[in-house]
Amino acid sequence: MAQQGSVGVRIVPPTCKSIAHPKFCCSEEKRVGAQDAFLLDAYSQAVSGVVDRVGPSVAAVRVGAENGGGGSGFLFTPDGYLLTNSHVARAGRTTLPSGDKRLSYQVSLADGREFQARWVGDDPDTDLAVLHIDALSQGALTNAPLGTSTGLKRGEIAVAIGNPLGFEHTVTSGIVSALGRSMRTSTGRLIPDVIQTDAALNPGNSGGPLLDSNGEVIGVNTAIIRGAQAICFAVAVDIAHWVIPQLLQHGRVRRGYLGVAGQTQDLHRRVVLAYELPQSTGVRVMSVEPGSPAAQVGVREGDVIVGLDGLPIASVDALHQALDASRVNRDCVIKLIRGVRQPVPMYLQVRPLEVLRT
Repeated sequence: MAQQGSVGVRIVPPTCKSIAHPKFCCSEEKRVGAQDAFLLDAYSQAVSGVVDRVGPSVAAVRVGAENGGGGSGFLFTPDGYLLTNSHVARAGRTTLPSGDKRLSYQVSLADGREFQARWVGDDPDTDLAVLHIDALSQGALTNAPLGTSTGLKRGEIAVAIGNPLGFEHTVTSGIVSALGRSMRTSTGRLIPDVIQTDAALNPGNSGGPLLDSNGEVIGVNTAIIRGAQAICFAVAVDIAHWVIPQLLQHGRVRRGYLGVAGQTQDLHRRVVLAYELPQSTGVRVMSVEPGSPAAQVGVREGDVIVGLDGLPIASVDALHQALDASRVNRDCVIKLIRGVRQPVPMYLQVRPLEVLRT
């Protein structure tokens, strides 16, 4: 009979599978942080893959002479149409001298090719512009695919590419840190649905693409707040989808004009309740331009605009957004509140004209 303890049985230490928390496992492969190298490698491969696919479409844009202003842009069609910022295409100017809308442009790609570009159209209110280069003279062109900004989530990878000098790309990456931001342009209008990212923009990268991990454009880099921890902004590509066809067709984005200057103002609670208004603010008319559509129908200084064609108008920005191309040269109905001691609602029929910018 075998004695106790003489049986050939050896004690095996518990395996990784028997431990409830793998990160405390004694196995070398399961130690804390062991997967970081894999994750970082996958991240860098995703970023470098985006750069390899989209980088050839990113260009340096210079305005006028060699000392002129400039920035970045990117080809969005294989036949040479290029998207950039309006402030890049205008060399930083809000308005252009009469007859000077077709400035001269030099466009340089990372492979060394240089092109003369022509102005197609721009929209300072969304800070977007379209240029065109000859797509046949120097071989095939690579274009960046336009994606969608709908469905973006905070935390997704964002890659910003620029080409400020025309020799090589500058690439930064990070995450989408916020959505639904707004930013005011040099014209005073508000760009809605701006994408905020921590992918820092280098000088001269305005106009370059902001891309997702699939290499699709989700925004156009447009601004950086200096001294605010490199918070950067990009115009959502869905806005570009709306702007581009109008720039190709008209050279501008058509918007309506009433001829009033106003400011957002709180409405008295009794006015909101008495007239069952869906908002608590409106646009107080500070001045009316003589001969304007608003002046012709009797809008007065001190009136408070609260609606347009049944839409609630709660701010100056809401009024700007409501006066789109669909209301140019068409009869519209303004709802306003007139009077202070005895405010009364009024409805005026007005026909907005088109805003013409230089």
